Amino acid sequence: MNNLGTLLPRHTLYRPDQLAIVFEDTRLTFRQFGERVNQLSNALQSLGVRKGDKIATVLPNCLEQLDVYWAAAQTGTVVVPLSPLLRRGGLKRLLDDSDSVLVVTDRAFTPYLNEVRGDLPKLHPDRFLVIDGPVDGYVTYQDIVGNSSTSPPQPVEIKGDDPYNIIYSSGTTGLPKGIVHTHRIRSAYCTNFGLRCRFTTESVGAHTGSLVFNGAFLTLMPCMYLGIPFIFTQQFDASKLIELIEVEKITHMWMVPSQVVAMLDAPNFDPTRLQSLEMLGSLGAPLLMEHKQAIANALPNRFYELYGLTEGFMTILEPSDFAKKSESVGCPDALSEMRIERSDGSICDHYEVGQIVGRGPTTMPGYYKCPDLTKETLRDGWLHSGDLGYVDEDGFLYLVDREKDLIISGGINVYPRDIEEIIARHPAVREVAVFGIPDEQWGETPLAAVILRELDHVSEAKLRQWTNERLEARYQKISSVVFMEDFPRNSAGKTLKRKLREPYWKKHNTQ
Repeated sequence: MNNLGTLLPRHTLYRPDQLAIVFEDTRLTFRQFGERVNQLSNALQSLGVRKGDKIATVLPNCLEQLDVYWAAAQTGTVVVPLSPLLRRGGLKRLLDDSDSVLVVTDRAFTPYLNEVRGDLPKLHPDRFLVIDGPVDGYVTYQDIVGNSSTSPPQPVEIKGDDPYNIIYSSGTTGLPKGIVHTHRIRSAYCTNFGLRCRFTTESVGAHTGSLVFNGAFLTLMPCMYLGIPFIFTQQFDASKLIELIEVEKITHMWMVPSQVVAMLDAPNFDPTRLQSLEMLGSLGAPLLMEHKQAIANALPNRFYELYGLTEGFMTILEPSDFAKKSESVGCPDALSEMRIERSDGSICDHYEVGQIVGRGPTTMPGYYKCPDLTKETLRDGWLHSGDLGYVDEDGFLYLVDREKDLIISGGINVYPRDIEEIIARHPAVREVAVFGIPDEQWGETPLAAVILRELDHVSEAKLRQWTNERLEARYQKISSVVFMEDFPRNSAGKTLKRKLREPYWKKHNTQ
């Protein structure tokens, strides 16, 4: 049946007093959480929101975001989680594109919504709810939800292929696209990640990134499937996370690379405080070997790395394979398939670089209202990732780079990740992002943007010299280094290389 809406009612019946949610100082049992979700579900039905209608959220991490996720699951509505970093044209575009009929937001975001409300004809003025109102022109969430029944809502027939959410791509390489996930796909998240990451009914899951990021579902879904605690925080803080792991005895957690690095650098980082962890995973972007090895050394046999797309193909490197395949990103799940294709669609040989292509139970049915783009990305059921990699003789995947991040210098392909792996070894370097900038002689040349651990530890010239002495090929040599306090990131914490590149290419194109 693959109806996500059956999960929470099951646990309120069979595990009512089991801890379900921990958010900051709030702790909810399954009975309490179920009553909250029932109230929202009943409120939505009283507002005339029906199966298939789209509900947009523009919220920071909060309990109401989880309420919407699970109310959507049992009412058949489709949740559209949007980033609070959206502004003006980007915000209007996604609210329009998603056909949202209701928006749930907070007081802090209302000024940005006010700038576009007049240009959203599909949204009636009484369909803007604010969770911490009152705010002029908005309906106070609690006035609607707080007066609703805690009893189960009117039943809705939900099938596996009914859409559950539309997740907009992070926009790391272009305009966001609406990725549709069905109840069947999210059900596969429950089982695939639950089994592969060794969740049990005694596990405790945590997520410290944004709940609107698809990575949150890798922990949220197994937790709800098994009826175990899901812990999340308002925002990421490496030192506080270490304390949280120790106090709550967290066992399973995924993080993006910038969070992994921050935790390793935290003043209170101590592996003995993290002994409850049975699984710590990195996802969202490649974790450089320097950091991968540091985590694996600190927490033996607990490190996982995931390569994947929100569109729905993934590989995982498990602890049992780390010793002999540490530079790889693992292999696909059971029931999933992968191949490496040349530009003509033929299959690459072992160790030959090509486009990573895959399919499996988590693969999306398509992009929302984008049939041409769907047809281009999904060919005969195979998802074309736009990422470059190769497989070894055992079928393990090695990620090379994104096609759009590829630097072509003097007609030669230069892979930024190869250079990043070298720079990350310098003891003064905390994070690095290499990208191509215009060059009159070579067309493009590599530039390294660097975040240092200590600002006065090394000069740009010294770091450039140190790096170029260690690079294997002349065409890889970086032309310059720039120091930054932080990188532009999306709501998931992923570095936006296109934002780093933009000023250089804009200046070049106007000359």
